Amino acid sequence: MDLQDNKRKWKNRTLTASLEFALTGIMTAIKEERNMHKHAVTALLVVIAGLIFGVSATEWLFLFLSIFLVIAFEIMNSAIENVVDLASDYHFSMLAKNAKDMAAGAVLVISVFALLVGMIIFLPKIWQLIF
Repeated sequence: MDLQDNKRKWKNRTLTASLEFALTGIMTAIKEERNMHKHAVTALLVVIAGLIFGVSATEWLFLFLSIFLVIAFEIMNSAIENVVDLASDYHFSMLAKNAKDMAAGAVLVISVFALLVGMIIFLPKIWQLIF
């Protein structure tokens, strides 16, 4: 099998194939990444809180933006970690460490954004309930 045949084998030729690969990637992240479980539980709790507190359409947009960004960044972080591990052959390299640390840092930054969004939306509603 030559290089061209190998490229054709893995090239997604249809929308269905592209979606299948993407969904497989999401399912792999859910099954194999510990933090994805935490993000999924947190997302579910945020949606439940949004329903309980009756957030506005604009607030829903910010909540869903936060949820989807955190999940997307976590998937990208996992992909970067896998590629770095593959490229470094699982041997320590300062460049590999830096790449993995920066990817994890990106998840932390977007998670802080999500936390701030949640606080801006929910703290006043909780405050109203208490007082």
